[in-house]
Amino acid sequence: MRKIIVLTFMTLDGVMQAPGGPEEDPSGGFKYGGWVAPYSDEVSGRVMQKQMEATDILLGRKTFEIFADYWPQHADWWPGINDVTKYVLSNTMKTSDPMAIGWKNSVFLTTVADIEKLKNSEGSDIKVWGSGELAQLLLKHDLVDELWLKIYPVTLGQGKKLFDSGTMPAAFKLTESQVTPSGVIVANYARAGNVKTGRIGE
Repeated sequence: MRKIIVLTFMTLDGVMQAPGGPEEDPSGGFKYGGWVAPYSDEVSGRVMQKQMEATDILLGRKTFEIFADYWPQHADWWPGINDVTKYVLSNTMKTSDPMAIGWKNSVFLTTVADIEKLKNSEGSDIKVWGSGELAQLLLKHDLVDELWLKIYPVTLGQGKKLFDSGTMPAAFKLTESQVTPSGVIVANYARAGNVKTGRIGE
């Protein structure tokens, strides 16, 4: 069985939309694209380098389009990205689309059952980058094995969020953490069974 790891940049109020730049995803009138940039430092650079180690990835359609437009020409910044398998969940984009032809090793999925089959196959861990709607779908169906969060010291008040009302209740344990000089909390969590409750003081 392969682990599915969801990686995301998120604000204190849970927003994950368009961290990389103003034009990344302005949908819904979002005007804060690129909110990650002011917090870059040497430590966060090392974290990203480690997290970008080559492994298969799973993307939603919109994130795939953004990645496919950029990374094939900038693979020196992400070694191996053109060679790993890019799985894409989409009901509208097919392998015959020009975008797919332009980025090798792209495989298109259409259902949660396809993802479950992929998860139960042999192979490396699968990392989910961005892809807010896909991440929420995975959380809803309890298909997330690990969350690698980078939490930034900023609130935006609007934008797409990682967690929504459809998230399945689940427990996680902290497996790795650090704080960068610019105040970004890097926290990795692994799935740890069901939610447990109790009464404080007993």
